[in-house]
Amino acid sequence: MEVEADLGAESMKDESFFGPLDILLITALLGIAAWWFMKDKKKEDGYKSYSIQPTALGSSSDTSGNSFIKKLKTSGRSLVAFYGSQTGTGEEFAGRLAKEGVRYQMKGMVADPEEYDMGELINMKEIPNSLAVFCLATYGEGDPTDNAMDFYEWLQNGSADLTGLNYTVFGLGNKTYEHYNAVGIYVDQRLEELGATRVCELGLGDDDANIEDDFITWKDKFWPSVCEYFGIETMGEDVSIRQYQLVEHTEINTDRVYTGEVARLHSLKNQRPPFDVKNPYLAPITVNRELHKAGNRSCMHIEFNIEGSRMRYDTGDHCAVYAKNDDENVEKLGKLLGVNLDTLFTLTNTDEDSSKKHPFPCPTSYRTALTYYLDITSNPRTHILKELSEYCSNPEEQVKLKSMASTSPEGKQLYNSWIIQDNRNILHILEDMPSCKPPIDHICELLPRLQCRYYSISSSSKLHPTTVHITAVRVEYKTPTGRLNKGVATCWLADKKPSPVSAPPPAEEESPPPPPSTALVPVFIRKSQFKLPTRPQTPIIMIGPGTGLAPFRGFIQERDLYRKEGKPVGDTILYFGCRKKSEDYIYQEELEEYVASGTLKLYVAFSREQQQKQYVTHLLEKNKEELWNVIGENNGHLYVCGDAKNMARDVHNIVVSVIKEKGNMEEAQANTYLKKMEAQKRYSADVWS
Repeated sequence: MEVEADLGAESMKDESFFGPLDILLITALLGIAAWWFMKDKKKEDGYKSYSIQPTALGSSSDTSGNSFIKKLKTSGRSLVAFYGSQTGTGEEFAGRLAKEGVRYQMKGMVADPEEYDMGELINMKEIPNSLAVFCLATYGEGDPTDNAMDFYEWLQNGSADLTGLNYTVFGLGNKTYEHYNAVGIYVDQRLEELGATRVCELGLGDDDANIEDDFITWKDKFWPSVCEYFGIETMGEDVSIRQYQLVEHTEINTDRVYTGEVARLHSLKNQRPPFDVKNPYLAPITVNRELHKAGNRSCMHIEFNIEGSRMRYDTGDHCAVYAKNDDENVEKLGKLLGVNLDTLFTLTNTDEDSSKKHPFPCPTSYRTALTYYLDITSNPRTHILKELSEYCSNPEEQVKLKSMASTSPEGKQLYNSWIIQDNRNILHILEDMPSCKPPIDHICELLPRLQCRYYSISSSSKLHPTTVHITAVRVEYKTPTGRLNKGVATCWLADKKPSPVSAPPPAEEESPPPPPSTALVPVFIRKSQFKLPTRPQTPIIMIGPGTGLAPFRGFIQERDLYRKEGKPVGDTILYFGCRKKSEDYIYQEELEEYVASGTLKLYVAFSREQQQKQYVTHLLEKNKEELWNVIGENNGHLYVCGDAKNMARDVHNIVVSVIKEKGNMEEAQANTYLKKMEAQKRYSADVWS
């Protein structure tokens, strides 16, 4: 044994301390550690989009860092209005409150919580008579907007002492969604828990009804509460205060003029990754085909080529499209305002301390502003009508506009009937009130920004990594006044026909633009939580009538690919509904092929092919055993996509009923079970109203 031990010791002298296997394991562990660190960093980077402030020189203008306290102190302000906004409404409301603060001896500023250190809220007490207002939207399944995510998580995970902070919250939500105004409600309660003082009761706006009415009604309570709390009085009449100063250019280097870019000058000519909300990618349309077989409605299948863009998407994500306003409407508006649309101009914020130097990229032309930057088709809010009234030479028209801008019951009723129900936009108002002649620069200041449109991606990234598919219904309808209203994005996309030109070269440091004959669309990808189970063998049920089918087309493509690769795939069940099989049964051939190959189990409801209308919810009720088998006995996933107001609510009620009946539970237990499914992402909804 001693000899064997000596031989072993001698042989160890000839070997290195670590064997090849040891070195391999250590290398693998180091690699995993590096990957984990980079994954978190990428995740963090993925949720933040770099911001480029558009100025006359296209350079960043914010030099004060991320301290809103410093800005408040150096500029003599006491009111800060934070916004959480996905479509611009929350930002608009915050801006209106900050602007009105002057009347109440509270000079205000608007702030994006993503751009500031929100931990500084603990120092608000250092500013006398200070107030923080939060205009926060809720979207998705009770989620904060992208720009408010960090602030929301800070409130959830932190325990800062906010004693001395005076605050109020206005939430923006939609009652057709289950988690109505969840973010506003939570922030209001959490700030109080952390010691802050609520100055005015929580306001809740419902976008499914009339969120403008909700806001101005709440605002009528808000300012009196502020005055009472701080012991201040108003400073006279509510007069119009211009926020931006106009300069029209007679001599300017046209190479420095914006022509429709979202932020960076020449970004649509010289494409540079990464591509995001501030820097969209010009994607060529390779396919644009009609899906409806008959009838007077239109549904388009559109494919974007993203090869070389470095953009990646996951099945279930959203594709955002930056569209442009109709040229005919822009021309009409220019004539009504009596201007040369090709005049170059700049609007500069009169508040030198504001981080928002311009309402949109400047310098530019009036034509570009009305085409690419301003929303000229939505119903104007009441504050716009109030400012328009000042330009009416006809007393009756002036009184009518002022009435609609008021909070009186008669004014609200008139606004609801004449603006909302009759669906009038700025163009229609100026047509119907010929004495109203506002200057175009004031119109450019008043109108909100034209927002991008989001579409559920209807393809699988595993099957189509270099193309993004969307499914969009063309919007076109007659208003009660006999006018033809067109959907900004869908009607614009309908005219974008692909050409045989090949895709652009990969976007490296800078890439030349594709040839002008190519149908190009500025797009970017927005991440979604609407995802397939990580295990393909998990059974799923998808409920998506109409274009609600879009994300499920990607889901089915992916499950079919797994099946062809020999992987075990669970039941893939789809409930689809449309009006008539001969008209709007979109992707019929594809779906039937998936059924024939064994990938898909399909239930289709044709609502108008029999006297009694039949919807997907009727079919779901007939299959309670199968529904419970998937969600109750096999921990499957349930997905809903489409109309939030009726279909999604009915599905929710059916699921609760099935859990009660098949799971032998009381109402409260069934609701708890469903909440648990939601928390586990086993019950997901991608819905709209």
